[in-house]
Amino acid sequence: MKRSLLAAALVTFGGATWAETPTLTVYTYDSFVSDWGPGPAVEAAFEETCGCDLVFVGAGDGAALLARLKLEGARTKADVVLGLDTSLIANAKATEMFAPHNGIPAGLDLPIEWSDDVFLPYDWGYFAFVYDKTLLPNPPASFTALLDSDVSIIIQDPRSSTPGLGLLLWVKEVYGDDAAKAWETLSPRIITVTKGWSEAYGMFLENEADMVLSYTTSPAYHLIAEEDDTKAAAIFDEGHYMQIEVAAKVAGSKQEQLADAFFDFMMSDTFQSIIPTTNWMYPAILPSDGLPEGFIAESTPQKALLIAIDDVEAIREEALAEWLSALSQ
Repeated sequence: MKRSLLAAALVTFGGATWAETPTLTVYTYDSFVSDWGPGPAVEAAFEETCGCDLVFVGAGDGAALLARLKLEGARTKADVVLGLDTSLIANAKATEMFAPHNGIPAGLDLPIEWSDDVFLPYDWGYFAFVYDKTLLPNPPASFTALLDSDVSIIIQDPRSSTPGLGLLLWVKEVYGDDAAKAWETLSPRIITVTKGWSEAYGMFLENEADMVLSYTTSPAYHLIAEEDDTKAAAIFDEGHYMQIEVAAKVAGSKQEQLADAFFDFMMSDTFQSIIPTTNWMYPAILPSDGLPEGFIAESTPQKALLIAIDDVEAIREEALAEWLSALSQ
């Protein structure tokens, strides 16, 4: 990283010169910028090297983040958007609001090959239903078992939440043409639908439902941060839908070079080491010290599911209509 690219701009008034610190504005999701999320540590570490002010702006969950950017259009103050995922890439590209990144680094540790020249991944994981082992000793081991059970669940709205959209695509990938029937069967199990992940997970921790839509790595938080081994992710026989989270530069940003520097930092060992125990996801590049003890789940999915990025938009519209119809009955 060249310091010259990150130097503060000089502003002159009446013969006197002051250094004006450049600001890089990054739109992201709320949990990223929370006190326990990656945001504070990422901000402190990047500002040590950039000679800049890194400003994170929380904008709901991932899908809400894209909706805000569309609404703001060319007026947006964002230089970088961090927190979209593979289910939103095609939708985001259609806006033509994003610019190519400065190259895919070597050594990405993803389950799939990455070639996109606009969106750069920074972490990934598997969606799963999380439960308390002391309250639900025999969780469903498949979607079929969940549909046949009386287990109560909390999910997120696919129109505002990336986990919610991930579940929509997960059900569609598993059930195909029978997805509408699956939602009709599942809908009585749904206690509530929240706008975002944080609200849903908080309700689950208040014992308002037996299970919550989250990630296979979520129990690692309780184990590592709280020394609580009572939470687990139910592993389904049909497989688990994968999420790869990405960042992109906003076209027309006045801080393009600073954004490039942030992307270089995002792929660094410093950033990637922060991800596992703050965002509780798998890092896009395995840190030099590896993953922390206790991070690997007790069991992991035997089958990974992911709809091709270019096919998501057409499938999403049909899947959303099926979901809305089932939940409105």
